[in-house]
Amino acid sequence: MRMRSLSTALALGGALLLLGAGFPDSPTSTENRGLDPSNLDPTTPASKDFFQYANGGWLSRNPVPPDYSRYGAFEELMEKNYLDLHGVLDEAAANSAVPKGGTVQRVGDLYASAMDSVQAEQAGIAPLAPVLARIDGIQGRTDLSSIAGFLHVHGITGLFNFFVAQDAKISTDQIAQLYQGGLGLPDRDYYTKDDDRSRTIRDEYVKHVAKTLELSGMTPVTSASAAKTVMEIETELAKASMTRVQRRDPNATYHKMGLGDLQDLAGAFDWSAYFSEIGRPGPGALNVAQPEFFRALSRLLAERQVGDWKSYFRWHLLHSTAPQLNNAFVQENFRFYGTTLTGAKELRPRWKRALDVVNDGVGEALGILYVKKYFPPQARERAREMVNNLKEAFRERIQNRQWMSDQTRAKALAKLDAFGVKIGYPEKWRDYTGLEIDRGPVVLNIMRADSFEFKRVLNRIGQPVDRTEWGMTPPTVNAYYNPSRNEIVFPAGILQPPFFDPAADDAVNYGGMGAVIGHEMTHGFDDQGSQFDAKGNLADWWSPTDKIAFTARTKMVEREFSDFVAIDTSRVNGKLTLGENIADLGGLTIAYAALQKALAKHPAPEINGMTPPQRFFLAWAQIWRANYRPEELRRRLIIDPHSPGRFRTIGPLVNIDEFYAAFNVKDGDPMWRPEKDRAHIW
Repeated sequence: MRMRSLSTALALGGALLLLGAGFPDSPTSTENRGLDPSNLDPTTPASKDFFQYANGGWLSRNPVPPDYSRYGAFEELMEKNYLDLHGVLDEAAANSAVPKGGTVQRVGDLYASAMDSVQAEQAGIAPLAPVLARIDGIQGRTDLSSIAGFLHVHGITGLFNFFVAQDAKISTDQIAQLYQGGLGLPDRDYYTKDDDRSRTIRDEYVKHVAKTLELSGMTPVTSASAAKTVMEIETELAKASMTRVQRRDPNATYHKMGLGDLQDLAGAFDWSAYFSEIGRPGPGALNVAQPEFFRALSRLLAERQVGDWKSYFRWHLLHSTAPQLNNAFVQENFRFYGTTLTGAKELRPRWKRALDVVNDGVGEALGILYVKKYFPPQARERAREMVNNLKEAFRERIQNRQWMSDQTRAKALAKLDAFGVKIGYPEKWRDYTGLEIDRGPVVLNIMRADSFEFKRVLNRIGQPVDRTEWGMTPPTVNAYYNPSRNEIVFPAGILQPPFFDPAADDAVNYGGMGAVIGHEMTHGFDDQGSQFDAKGNLADWWSPTDKIAFTARTKMVEREFSDFVAIDTSRVNGKLTLGENIADLGGLTIAYAALQKALAKHPAPEINGMTPPQRFFLAWAQIWRANYRPEELRRRLIIDPHSPGRFRTIGPLVNIDEFYAAFNVKDGDPMWRPEKDRAHIW
C-alpha cells in the first residue's frame, strides 16, 4: 500500500466494496430494468440456496477473466467506469495545448507518462538512482531514521506507517498518527501461520525479493542473502504486530503521547531526525497505535547491523515502485503479487494500470472531468432522496427497538440526526497548485504526487477539520462511513446503472442502492461505529444494560458467519467480518422498511411474475454475485473484513422474517433458520 493511502483506509469505518443489481434485457425495457431473468438459476429452489437461485445463470456465464482474481457485479461496474474514464484520459492526453498547471494538463500528462512504456524501458531504475545512493550511504541509526522519513514523504513503505487524522477522542483536533507496518506480505498472519500454503508463500516471497534485488544490480548471491535478511526483519515486525481482529477495537489502538514519551518508548530510533526529515520537527501530540510494535522495532534496530537495514530499505523502495519501472520489474512484481497471491493469470492492460495511477495521484482533478461528462445533477438528487427515506426508516427502527432504553435511544437518534451526507463529488475541489506533473518518467511523477499529498496531509496538524474533504475520489465505485466525522459518503462512480437506475422500479433500487445507503448508516451503529458519539468522539454513550443487550445480538451474527465454510476447511472469520456483517444485516433491514413506506404511497404490481419483496431480495443477492479464484478467496479470508459474496447474500437474509414470507421458505428448508436463532439488531 502506498503510504498516502493509509490515512484514508484507516479513517473509513466501513467501505462497501460492492456493485450492481443486474443488467436490463434491453435499453428500452422498463419491465426488466435492474433484474435480468437470465441471471437466475431456475433449477435451484430459492428455499434451498438463494445465492445460486439468484445468480446461478450469471455465474455460469462469467468465469473469472485472466487479468482478474475475482469477478462479480462490482468488477462489472468498474469495467464500465474504466471505459468511460479511458475516453476522458485519452482526450486529456491528446490536448497538449492546455495551460501548464491546470486540471487537463495534470491529468493528461500523468496519464501520458504512465502510458509511455518506451520511456520506462529506457530509464530502468535510473530515476531511483539518487534514492538508492542515499540508502547506500546510510552510516548509523540517525541516517536510518532520516531515510525512513524521506521514503515516507515520497510514498514508499518501510518500518511503520505515518499519517495525520482526527484525534479519536477529540474529533475537532487533527494529530500525527504512528501505525504498525513495514511488511511486504499482505498481513502479519502470512509470516506467523504454519500451514502448508503459508510456508509456500513465504518461500516464494523470499525468491521474489531476491529476484527484484537482482534486477536492481545485485549479484545473485548477494541478493539471495539480502532477501533472507529482509524476511528475518519483516518476520520480527510481524510477530510484534497486532492482528486485524485486535485492531478492530478503537480503544486498543489509542495511545496518546508526546515526542519525549515516544523517544522513551522506542529509543533506538531517532524520532527528532525523522520528524525533521518529514518537515515537522515539532509534531505535537501523537497517537502511537501499537506501542508494543514500536518497542519491538526499537529492539530490532539495536540488534541488526546497518547493512541489514540497507537491504531492507532498498527492497521497500523497489517494492513500492516496481509496477512503474521497466518490464522486468513489472512482470516479476505481477508474478508474485498477482499470480502467486491472487491467482490472476495475466497482467491488466497498461491503460487500466495508467488510469489507476491518475486516479490515485490526482483523483479529484480526474473527478472534475468525469463528473462533468458522466454524472447528471438528477442522479445526485435521486440519491439524496433515497438517503432521506432511509434515514427516516432508520429513525423508526431505533424508536421501536425494545431492547434499548430511552436514555440510549435518545443518543442514538441524536447521532443519526447528526450524520453528514456526501453524494457524488466534493463541494470544494482539491487544489493541486504546486504539484509538478510532466511527461517524464512516471515513477517520478508518482513520487512527486505522493510528496505533495503527504505534505498536504501533514499541514492538517493543529488545523480545524475540513469537513468538505473526501476520502474517495468521485469515479470510485464504492462508498464509506467515517466514524470520526460521523458521515456517509457515496461517490458518483457507484450512483449509476445497473447498480442505481432511476428508470428501474423502487424494489430493485431499494434492494441495491437503498441497501448500500443503509449499510453505511448502520456502520455508525455496528460494533465499532457504536463506540463513537454524534460528534465523532470515541466515547461510551451506552447504558451498561443496553450495551450487554447489543453485544448479545452481535455475538449471534459473529457465530453465524464463523460457521460458514468458504473453501476446503477454511471458514469465514466471524470476528474480523463482524462490522461489515452487522452493516449488511442492518442495511438490508432498513432498506426493506423504506421500501414499504414507498410502496404505501405508490403501490407496485408484480413484474415478470415477481412481487416487489421478491424483486427487492433478488436485487440484494445480485449485488454480491462473484466468482473467485481459490488463491484470492484464501487471501481475502485472511485480510478482508468483508465476507465472501455468497455469505453476504445468505447471512443477512436468514435473519429477516420478510424474506421467509417472500419466498415461502419453511421449516426444514436449507435456507430456514429457527426464529430463536435469528439476529435482530437494527
